[in-house]
Amino acid sequence: MDDHWLVVGLGNPGPGYAGNRHNVGQMALALLADRASATFKNHKANAAVASGRSFAAGPQLLLAKPNTFMNVSGAPVAALLRFYKLSPDRLIVLHDELDIPFDSLRLKFGGGHGGHNGIRDIIDAIGTGDFTRVRIGVGRPPGRQNAADFVLHDFGSAERATLPTLLEDAADAVELIASQGLTAAQLKFHTAPPA
Repeated sequence: MDDHWLVVGLGNPGPGYAGNRHNVGQMALALLADRASATFKNHKANAAVASGRSFAAGPQLLLAKPNTFMNVSGAPVAALLRFYKLSPDRLIVLHDELDIPFDSLRLKFGGGHGGHNGIRDIIDAIGTGDFTRVRIGVGRPPGRQNAADFVLHDFGSAERATLPTLLEDAADAVELIASQGLTAAQLKFHTAPPA
């Protein structure tokens, strides 16, 4: 299983949440599944899983979206790691991030939860924070809007125009992490484009 990676997209289940900022991790995961021509099927770990390679001779990506609400994502993730006999360092989690401006990515390995309840639950369930995160910037809410309300609303029209590029970048980042390592991906996605 040396070339296998468990890639988890965080979000909330059901069509009512599908377009929310909070579900941007699952949006990027869907794009990865499309690239790999992979279909999601229900797994006994209380998640939907699709498996495939997004390019020839590339790493095997086990794409998973928990069937639970985001704040209790940990049990399905822990069960999938056990099922596939993967260590946490073979886990990549795609999730929304308020502290990163919209249309930006930040990639990191390890650390705390940073106030993100989905990440907190995964750390609690697997007993470590030693996994890779693809943090997809959704920005801070305008004015005095509550952060929880903000992430549970769909992207605005101006954001929706840029969203496909952001999702492509997030999917590219996962493929690069899995094939060439985190440092190579950080060099590409943490570098500001030329003005």
